[in-house]
Amino acid sequence: MTKTPTSNSTSVITLATLRDMKQRGEKFTCLTAYDASFASIMEDAGIEVLLVGDSLGNVIQGHDTTLPVTLADMIYHTQCVNRGRRRALIMADMPFMSDAMPAQAFDNAARLIKEGGAHIVKLEGGEVMAETIRLLSERGIPVCGHLGLLPQSVHKIGGYRIQGRDDQSAEKILADARTLEEAGADLLLLECVPPVSPRKLLTQ
Repeated sequence: MTKTPTSNSTSVITLATLRDMKQRGEKFTCLTAYDASFASIMEDAGIEVLLVGDSLGNVIQGHDTTLPVTLADMIYHTQCVNRGRRRALIMADMPFMSDAMPAQAFDNAARLIKEGGAHIVKLEGGEVMAETIRLLSERGIPVCGHLGLLPQSVHKIGGYRIQGRDDQSAEKILADARTLEEAGADLLLLECVPPVSPRKLLTQ
């Protein structure tokens, strides 16, 4: 199926573009890319957001989890994607334990943007990441929060499992989403949650 390009298919995509699309009730697409070739192909298809995921640990490096991926790996692959990008917004994952403390996250996020060419960084976790998101946001670093299944917590949760199946866990995801938004998160990504959460996501 061919994707319909956004109204101005030659303009560079920014967070302001995505906000405008949301206000107009338009959807935008995000796909994962690890190199210049796939970034270019996705550009041709009209994809608005290119995610340089730490899933490269599984897909490219052959690991069982994303945990061995380093910041240097993420910078390198973000650079590759940036070379194939013409107008899409580039989002890069903060790898495992690169954002354990707010100051550490600030330094590493700055490197992903300055050296890698990312436009926004994505980090996993709920309320515990609010202080970090606030620090980054206040200093001009765009942030995408990541809720639901958290691959970097795979050992803690005991595998890759659907999250938010029951009312209690759905309520926690919703509460975390609101907290991250209030902390300054520009986007939120939900991974591996039911299409309709319990009680229609607690009446939203």
